[in-house]
Amino acid sequence: MLQTPSGGAGHGAAATDRLMSIGTVLNVLRDEFPEVTISKIRFLEAEGLIEPQRTPSGYRKFSAHDVERLGHVLRMQRDHYLPLKVIREHLEAMERGEAVQLPALSRQRDGDTVPESPEAPTAARIGRDELLAAAGVGEEELREWESYGLVTPLEDGVYDAEAVTVASLIAELGRFGIEPRHLRVMKAAADREAGLVDQVVAPLKRHRNPQTRAHAQARTKELAGLTVKLHAALVQTALGVRLP
Repeated sequence: MLQTPSGGAGHGAAATDRLMSIGTVLNVLRDEFPEVTISKIRFLEAEGLIEPQRTPSGYRKFSAHDVERLGHVLRMQRDHYLPLKVIREHLEAMERGEAVQLPALSRQRDGDTVPESPEAPTAARIGRDELLAAAGVGEEELREWESYGLVTPLEDGVYDAEAVTVASLIAELGRFGIEPRHLRVMKAAADREAGLVDQVVAPLKRHRNPQTRAHAQARTKELAGLTVKLHAALVQTALGVRLP
């Protein structure tokens, strides 16, 4: 359950005093969603799933309702693999007071919750224009990143929603003078890590039992989370820094 800061009882605090910055929201969400990023929150805003208030100077301010709504969105992506369009429809139904039924999950086995569907879930996808808008970059920049393999469209020309996070991080690194060509080593390392995970889960993916193949998806996510955490820890150790 998400914990949101209180506004202070007994002091007659104005509602605006209880609004949170995007950094505070990130810290609140990370208790349950360690992989969430500011870019991800901005993307969900761009997709119309949340509508934080804005100060006169343009800063986002989130209410407790906004944070709870974000939690619902992230939970539906993580636990039910729903595309954003379906998530939006669920949220709208909830706001109308309608009963919302999400895709059922099978009972837990070996500590993992396995989707009943025998096939891998369909990941959320976005178009090229949506990617450019959400990441705040231009066509020329995106073409350069694609030339280095940092961002890659799928077969039908659309992108995995995670491409927004990748593009936003590349843009942020660029402000420090780190160019796309410098990031090829990171992409190569990521590909090697993904290959290692694939080797581990390959026997599950090839299994004749549909539920075992579905279990491979949960195991892939678990291993991906562990490799990301290890990579971050190794970089911090090498630099002698500790990130919040």
